[in-house]
Amino acid sequence: MSTVTEFTPLASTIGGLLIGTSAALLLVFNGRIAGISGIVGSTLGTQDEDRGWRLAFLAGLLLTGLVAYRVTPEAFGTGSPLSTPLLVVAGLAVGFGTRLGGGCTSGHGVCGMSRLSGRSLAATMIFMAVAALTVLLAHGGAA
Repeated sequence: MSTVTEFTPLASTIGGLLIGTSAALLLVFNGRIAGISGIVGSTLGTQDEDRGWRLAFLAGLLLTGLVAYRVTPEAFGTGSPLSTPLLVVAGLAVGFGTRLGGGCTSGHGVCGMSRLSGRSLAATMIFMAVAALTVLLAHGGAA
């Protein structure tokens, strides 16, 4: 199993600026927090006027990923060395954790932290601690 160790300050900075800008624009122009799990969950369960912007937001996420893949496919790697059943279980665990935590890293980590939310600070600290523990366990304690 390989690890990603390449330091990419320019790409990371540009990505962070794009995420922050899109979150700020959604808040300023639509009064909404860019929490992806909430946007997805509400899109699936609503038929009101909010559904249009939610679908447009999600389409923008998907289309941007597709365009990025077409432009620089090498940035996406070659796939996961893990089995499909393990990836499905991991995805379900993330979904469960998102519901349990009342939001995801985009809602708490990006939007909540920038608004100095104590709840988001606690959630983000827990997300990061669990992520570090997961990496430690998945790699058998070796860094």
